[in-house]
Amino acid sequence: MRRPPQRRAELESIFRQALAAVDAEACVRSAVASRGDQLLLADRPLPRGAGLVLLAVGKAAAPMARAFERRAGSRLERGLVVTPDGHGCALERSVLREAAHPVPDARSELAAREVRELVAAVDPGQVLCVLLSGGASSLLACPAAGLSAADLATTTRLLLAGGADIVQQNAVRKHLSALAGGRLAQHARAERIEVLAISDVPGDRIDVIGSGPFAPDPTTFADACAVLEQLGLGPRVPEAVREHLEAGRRGEREETPKPGAEGLARVHTTVLASNRGAVEAAADAARGCGLSVRVIAQPLAGEAREAAGRLVSLAHSLRPAAPTCLIAGGETTVTLRGSGRGGRNQELALAAALRLDSGPGTALLAAGTDGTDGPTDAAGAYADEATLARGEKLGVDAAAALARNDSYGFFSVEGGLFVTGPTGTNVMDLALLRVDPVSSSG
Repeated sequence: MRRPPQRRAELESIFRQALAAVDAEACVRSAVASRGDQLLLADRPLPRGAGLVLLAVGKAAAPMARAFERRAGSRLERGLVVTPDGHGCALERSVLREAAHPVPDARSELAAREVRELVAAVDPGQVLCVLLSGGASSLLACPAAGLSAADLATTTRLLLAGGADIVQQNAVRKHLSALAGGRLAQHARAERIEVLAISDVPGDRIDVIGSGPFAPDPTTFADACAVLEQLGLGPRVPEAVREHLEAGRRGEREETPKPGAEGLARVHTTVLASNRGAVEAAADAARGCGLSVRVIAQPLAGEAREAAGRLVSLAHSLRPAAPTCLIAGGETTVTLRGSGRGGRNQELALAAALRLDSGPGTALLAAGTDGTDGPTDAAGAYADEATLARGEKLGVDAAAALARNDSYGFFSVEGGLFVTGPTGTNVMDLALLRVDPVSSSG
C-alpha cells in the first residue's frame, strides 16, 4: 500500500490537472478567435468595426479579462473588472476594482454603481462583452431602494451560517439587489450583449451564476420569502429586508425580469467551463496514475458532514481488487453550530476522517476549485485513516473540532490543510477518494 504522503501527492496532482482543464483564462482564449478582420465569440461573429466594451465580474474575472484583452487588441475600447481581494492581475486596457467576498462591503456597492454607469454608457452600436464567474453576487451588491449595504451584508452572513445552498442564497439576493436577476441588462443600451460564463452552480443555470445580472429570473419575491422561512431566518434578517420582501410578495415591488422580458433577447450567454469538465478531467488524470475510476453521478450537495458519511460509506463498500479513485463534484453547505473556523470542504474532510479509520485504506482530498474554502486561506483539506491518530498525537480532537465547526483549527495543527491560493477559475468543488485494494489494506 502506498504510504499517506504518496497518496496525498497523487490526489493533489489529480486535482491540479482537473483545474488546468477548466482554467478560465485558457477557456476565454479558446472562445475568442479572429477570422480575418472579424472577431468571433464562442463561434458567433461580431459586427465588423463595432467597438467593444468589457465588463468582467467574479473570482475568475481578472484572468478572463487578461485573455480577452489579448484576443481583442485595439478593438477593446474600455473595460472594467471587479474581483475579490487577492484575485487580481495586471491588465492593459481595463480598470481593476477589488471588493469583499463572500460578504459584501462598501466597496461592493461602489463597484456596482460603477458597473451600472459603464453598462448604461455603452452606445447601441457597440458590443458589451461580459465575462461572468462565481462571486459576482457579493461583488455587485447594489441595494434595492430602501435597503442599505449593511442590510445585504447581514442577510448574506445569515444565509451562509444557516446552511443555504447557492440557489437559495441567490433567490434571496436577487430580490434585494438593484442589479441582479436580469436588472443590470435593463440598464444597457447596447443592442448586443455577449456573456461568457464560468459556472459555479448546479446545472449551470445562467440565472444563478453570479445571481444572473444579465439573465431572466424565474424566482419570485415569494420564493425569497420561502427560503427565509424554511431556514428559520425570517425573524433574524434586518427589518428593512423583511419588509421589502414581504412588500414584494404582496405585489408592491417590481419583480425581477422574467423569461421573455423585453431587452433580454439581445443577450447571448455561453458557459465555457463547469464542474462536469473538472470531474471528467480528474477522471482522466486518475486513470493516468494507474487508478481504476468511479465517477459518482450524484452531485455533492447537502450538509458537508452528511455528504462525508455517504462518500465514506461508498468507499468502504467497494472492496476493490485494484487501487480505485472515487470522484464527486458539486457543492455542500454548512450550518454553523459553533464558533470555529473552516469551510465546507474542510468540514467534509474532518467528518470523513472520523469514519476513515474503521475501513479499508482510504485517502480523501476535498477542495474548492477557486482555491477558497469559507473564511480561510485554504482550498480544502486532506484526510486518511491515520488523520485522527496524527491529530491526537498533536493534541487536537477531531470530534470536538467538528462539533464547533473548527475544521481549520484541527487541520492547521494536524497538517491536512490544502492551500492553493486563487486558482483563476471557479467551478464548485471536487472530492477525490483513493481506496486501496482490500488485499493490501490488511
